[in-house]
Amino acid sequence: MFTDEAMDPVSVCSLWRRSQQAEQESRGCQTRAVHSAEAEVQTRWATISCAQTDPQYQAKEQLLQQSHDQLEPPGLKDFLQRVEDTVIRELVRNARSHAFDEFQVNWEDQNQRVSCRHCLQHASAQERGLHVTSVSWSCTGSVIACAYGRYVSVSPNLSISLFTYTHTHTHSLCVYICMCVCIYVCMYVYIHTYIHTYIYICTYDIYMFLVGRIDDGDWSTERSCVCTWNLDRRTLNPKEADLVIDVPAAVTALCCHPNQPALIAGGLYSGEVVVWDTSRTQDPVLVQTGMSADSHREPVYQVAWVPLQKKGEFGVLSACSGGRVLLWTVDSDRGSFVLHAGYALVRQQVPHSSNTSFKARGSSTVGVTSLALSPWDPDTFLVGSEGGLLLRCSFSSQTPAAAPSEGHNVTLRAPAVFLFRPCSGPVHSIHCSPFHRNLFVSAGTDGLAHVHSLLQANPLLSLRVSDSYVFQVQWSPTRPLVFAAATGQGEVQIFDLGSRSLRPAATMEQGGAGQAATCLAFNSHNPHLLALGKTNGTVCVWRLSHDLTEQSPRESSQLEQIANQVAE
Repeated sequence: MFTDEAMDPVSVCSLWRRSQQAEQESRGCQTRAVHSAEAEVQTRWATISCAQTDPQYQAKEQLLQQSHDQLEPPGLKDFLQRVEDTVIRELVRNARSHAFDEFQVNWEDQNQRVSCRHCLQHASAQERGLHVTSVSWSCTGSVIACAYGRYVSVSPNLSISLFTYTHTHTHSLCVYICMCVCIYVCMYVYIHTYIHTYIYICTYDIYMFLVGRIDDGDWSTERSCVCTWNLDRRTLNPKEADLVIDVPAAVTALCCHPNQPALIAGGLYSGEVVVWDTSRTQDPVLVQTGMSADSHREPVYQVAWVPLQKKGEFGVLSACSGGRVLLWTVDSDRGSFVLHAGYALVRQQVPHSSNTSFKARGSSTVGVTSLALSPWDPDTFLVGSEGGLLLRCSFSSQTPAAAPSEGHNVTLRAPAVFLFRPCSGPVHSIHCSPFHRNLFVSAGTDGLAHVHSLLQANPLLSLRVSDSYVFQVQWSPTRPLVFAAATGQGEVQIFDLGSRSLRPAATMEQGGAGQAATCLAFNSHNPHLLALGKTNGTVCVWRLSHDLTEQSPRESSQLEQIANQVAE
C-alpha cells in the first residue's frame, strides 16, 4: 500500500551571504624596507698590572737580620745601662709636670706674621694731595669705607713757620688773625729723654687738621670725598673705588653703622654731621645737621653710633674741638637730625683728683680730640682733649654745664665724672678693651701708648710706640692682650702684652718714607684683616698671621692680672 519513492534534492541558496560577499573589499599596506647594519669594536692592547707587598713577618725578620749583621758602636751598651735610671726618672718627672697642659701646637707657617693684601687708591684724591683721615669696616666685614681730608704735621719750629707765613703773605689778614688767636691758647713742652725737646702747640686746629691748601689761604672750603671698596668682589679694582661720594668739606671722622651695612656716619671740618646711604647712588645723603643753631661750630673730630633705649635704634654721637658732645637721633619722617642731648666740657667743671695736678684756668671749654664708648656700660664714655686731659664721662649726668647754650634747643650738661692723669700733649685716640670692662688704651703726641684702668687715675702701663706722634690706637677684636698703634713715622706697631718683651710683636710699613699712618681699623668679622690709612692717600689692607689673631688659653687670666695691678 505504501512505497518508497526517490525524489531529486532541492537546494535553497542564501541571498544574505551572497550580498555580503559582493560588498567585501580587499586592501593592504606595506612599510619601507628596514635596513640593518652590524659593527664591532675591539681594543688592540691589553695590560694587566698588579702589586704585592712582602708579608709583615718577613720584613721584620729582614730588619732584625740587618741590625744583627751591623756591629754595635763601642760603649753604646754601657752608656745605655749607665743612663737608664736617669732617663726613667726624668720621664716620670715630666709625666707629672703641668707645664704643657694647655699648650696648643700651631702648625701654621710663621715666616711672615703680616703681609699687605691690598693697596687701595683713589686717583682724584691723590692728585689733589688729600690724606686718609679715617677708615671704617662695614658690619658685614666686606666693605671698607675711607674718608679724605688733610693733615699738617707739627715740627719743633711750627710756630716760626706759621708766623713766617703770615708775615710774608700779608694779603690774607684773616688768616693771620685766626692763627694768632689759635696760637695763644696753650703750649706744652715735653722733654724727650733720648732725642730732643718737642714743643707742642696744643691747638688741634693748628697741628693736626689744618684742612685746605695753605697757599690758597682758605682752610675750610677744601672739597673731599668718601670712597668704599667691596673686598669680596671678584672684579675688585684697587685703583678705582666702587663708590665715590663727593663732600663739600673735608671729612674728619667716619663710622659705619653696626647693623645696617649701607649707612655711614661722618663728621666734617665745617662742623656738620652727615649720614650717607650707600644704596642710594644718586643722592647718598640720608640726613645732615646743616648749619643750624643746634649744629657744631667747630670741626667734628669724632662720630660714633650709640644704641638708644628702643631696641634696634641707634643715634649718632659727635664731638668737636669746641668742647661740645652732641647726641643726634634720625627723624625718618622729616628726613633730618634731631638733637637728643648735649654735653659741654668746661675747665671749671673738670673733677679733681689727689693723684693728678690740674688747675682750671678761666671758663674756657675743653676741646675734644678723641672719644670712645664703653662696650660694657652704656652710660660711660671717655674723652681726650687737645690739652692732654683724659676724662671719664656719664650720659646720665644732670649737672648743668657752665657754658652758654649758643642757641641749642636742649640744656647742655657737664658729663665729666673722673679725671685721669693728664698727658703731656693732645690725646689723639682712645679705645676701650672688648675683653675687660675696666681697661682702655690711649695715645697721642707723646709717642706713648697708655693702658689705663677706669678705677685708677694713673696708667697701668706706658709703652714707647714711636719717636713721633701716635694718631690712633685700637685693641684687637680677638686677642685680649694685643693692640695696634698708627704712628707719624708711617708704621703700625702691634704689641702683645703677654710676651716677655714689650717690644712690638709685628711692624707694618708700606710706601715711601715720611708718609704718616693716620688711622687704622681691625675687621671684627674677619680678624685676619687690618686696614691702614696714610697721608699719601692710600689704604693698605694687611693680613695678620694666626698667632696675632687666635687667643691663647691663659690670655684672659693674664689680662685680668694687668687690670688688678695697682698703678704707681
